[in-house]
Amino acid sequence: MAVTLRIEIFSDDLDALVDFYTRVLRFRLDRDERADSPGYVALSRDTVRIGAAERGGIAHLEGRRPPAGTEIVLEVDDVRAELAAVESSGWPLEEGLQDRPWGLADFRLLDPAGYYLRVTHHQPQPSEQPRSTPS
Repeated sequence: MAVTLRIEIFSDDLDALVDFYTRVLRFRLDRDERADSPGYVALSRDTVRIGAAERGGIAHLEGRRPPAGTEIVLEVDDVRAELAAVESSGWPLEEGLQDRPWGLADFRLLDPAGYYLRVTHHQPQPSEQPRSTPS
């Protein structure tokens, strides 16, 4: 059986979170229970699933950032097109597009709840990497 990943995040402002994930990162809102108490939303884009639960009084948002917090990594086909979409939305970047020593390019941003996101090229799968031939 295949394993998939869905993450759950927590925010004191689900409206801002939905706006960010749908308008800036082009996720789809699959479930909208913002009128409930506590509120909850489910978002998706391709195989990525993010649930967000409303929690009041969240303190120390900086603790959500690396190195102590979590980095949410979104792998995309065209990182430059993703960057253009984020920039056209007017959302601020934490770091612009950079080529990294591990061979991928990425940019970084924060969502309204303080979660740190890295948008990067797809990591090549072992079967996609060139094989070395013996000399």
